[in-house]
Amino acid sequence: QPQVTSQSALGKAVNYLAHNWSRIERYIEAGSLPIDNNAAERAIRPFAIGRKAWL
Repeated sequence: QPQVTSQSALGKAVNYLAHNWSRIERYIEAGSLPIDNNAAERAIRPFAIGRKAWL
């Protein structure tokens, strides 16, 4: 039976999943939450771009 080391990419992914399982489960159960933060990024973009011009 093959073993996965915790330092490998797969091992890190499995450890992440194991440590964050309850959060991931809540996210999936909510169903209405966006999978990304594009809306928030778009909302703050004018301020980030204007920051250089306003100074």
